[in-house]
Amino acid sequence: MPRYSDERKAAVLAKLSPPHSMTVAALAREEGISDQTLYNWRTQARDEGRPVPGSKAKSDQWSAEAKLATVIEPAALSEEELSQYCREKGLYPEQVRRWKEESLQGFQRSAERDKQLRKKSQADQKQIRNRSETDQKQIKKLERELRHKEKALAETAALLVLRKKLDALWENDNGDD
Repeated sequence: MPRYSDERKAAVLAKLSPPHSMTVAALAREEGISDQTLYNWRTQARDEGRPVPGSKAKSDQWSAEAKLATVIEPAALSEEELSQYCREKGLYPEQVRRWKEESLQGFQRSAERDKQLRKKSQADQKQIRNRSETDQKQIKKLERELRHKEKALAETAALLVLRKKLDALWENDNGDD
């Protein structure tokens, strides 16, 4: 199995991007490299965050990861360097700017969502505390009722015992006559 240098891999992968925009099959035939190897290289490059065209032909159909990588890669470039970068990738500077704006909007929505989640969490905790206080009051009320009923039950039991003793006394008195 042949080993390829990183420079060779980058050069071959560059042919997948504009201005060449070759298909994987055509590039494999031209370079004498298997299709699967090229797909693996493309996946590895994508996993490393490099913008590599995928199965989508149009740049607007690229994955979110590829678009973000395309926004990050030329971030420090001047306007002229950005134009050169875009020409190499087959993009328009306006696309990169729009993708950057969309990314920023996504981050802002994420921050707003985090804020809403924190507020909801605080509200839930407050509701739990309120429930806990309500539950504690309910428990105390039930405990009072239970004590009252236990006292009533003890009193009833005492009365029954006394009643039996009284009945027993009356029977003994009737037997003596």
